[in-house]
Amino acid sequence: MTGPAVDFSTLPLSPPMLANLRQLGYLQMTPIQAASLPAALGGADLIAQARTGSGKTAAFALPLLTRLDPRRFAVQALVLCPTRELADQVTAEIRRLARAEENIKVVTLCGGVALRGQLSSLAHGAHVVVGTPGRVLDHLERDSLKLEALGTLVLDEADRMLDMGFLEDIATVVRQCPKERQTLLFSATYPEGIAKLAAQFMKNPQQIAVATTQHEAGKIRQRWYEVDDSERLHAVGLLLNSFRPQSTLAFCNTKQQCRDLAQVLQAQGFSALALYGELEQRERDQVLVQFANRSCSVLVATDVAARGLDIAQLEAVINVDVTPDPEVHVHRIGRTGRAGAEGLALNLASLDEMGRVGRIEQLQGRASEWHPLAELAAAASDAEGPLQPPMATLQITGGRKDKIRAGDVLGALTGEAGFTREQVGKISINEFSTYVAVDRRIAREAAHKLSTGRVKGRSVKVRLLDVA
Repeated sequence: MTGPAVDFSTLPLSPPMLANLRQLGYLQMTPIQAASLPAALGGADLIAQARTGSGKTAAFALPLLTRLDPRRFAVQALVLCPTRELADQVTAEIRRLARAEENIKVVTLCGGVALRGQLSSLAHGAHVVVGTPGRVLDHLERDSLKLEALGTLVLDEADRMLDMGFLEDIATVVRQCPKERQTLLFSATYPEGIAKLAAQFMKNPQQIAVATTQHEAGKIRQRWYEVDDSERLHAVGLLLNSFRPQSTLAFCNTKQQCRDLAQVLQAQGFSALALYGELEQRERDQVLVQFANRSCSVLVATDVAARGLDIAQLEAVINVDVTPDPEVHVHRIGRTGRAGAEGLALNLASLDEMGRVGRIEQLQGRASEWHPLAELAAAASDAEGPLQPPMATLQITGGRKDKIRAGDVLGALTGEAGFTREQVGKISINEFSTYVAVDRRIAREAAHKLSTGRVKGRSVKVRLLDVA
């Protein structure tokens, strides 16, 4: 149950911050924000339990921004995240929320990226650092990151950082933080390790939990299908052809299962990509961009790789394997059916996994809804082949380092190239590359016109990213 909606204006925030929140469309607080912000803004240490997509980034970003002295060019807040993808999302959100104050500098420190640019950013001064434990520790050892001025430490997705073996790295980082600081710990689940972390690093933390075991009644439709292991991967194609979701996140328990399923789906004609721990950072970036901008229909991922992803308009989640942790199942399916939309959760289970299904039923307080696999085959046979994504992605050489902005790319496509605004989708800009989604029907023509034209007054190289 959630309480009545609470407006951000009830919080002790500055008028410019409240004006910026209104401009961003932040009017009423989510349950985790309403529960945690008063205490966090009051300076208390917090242990807050809430699932991905619950608005927790603002729940820690607003307190840390409120404590900043913009005139002091020193690292005053540090946010530790388990993955680069989550760190990038957190950085983008903090920058949006920081627009109320001029010249707040936020730097991301993650592995898989050259140190040189990070060293340069730190040398020019930063107020907030967002990073993964290993790379933050690397900078501390190089003495390129100094934490003497730190006032706020945030551990985001703390349970996943523990799962990934970051406990010792976190401990080493925290030991270099000033003892007089505020520590905010956010976690989707509450394993034993969280209590140990809190006992080591926090002062009388307040505990806040927002219910994660239930989704709004009727919002997420769950269906279960019993399969033999030999037919499991083929069954995913049947699900996709039967229900025909435009955007699907398929969860596997292992990296190998991810690779195998992506290959099977690609061979069946689906636009599918895999996301798992061993991908190079450039490949991970491209996979995520293509899925987020609707150039790829199916993202096959492990839980660790997908942690922190917040994909808008996700129509379906497929649990290819049943997770041994029932709370993880709840978090998986909670990625669909957001922002008032209806969601679909499709689950495959073998006889060997029925014990796991029972634990999920116990947690959710209801029996599973089972359907025969045969009805899928009948529905899939009537389908007109795999549903293709509406967009395709163009990669442009040049990014933030080259001062390219989204308006420059949109202007080039709708100006000299002659396309309409409706034919252009999401534009994503990183340090050295820019990605733009365009209507699939004009993709090759758009790539050619951009390559032969100009973006921001200069020639650029453009290539069409094909989903294998």
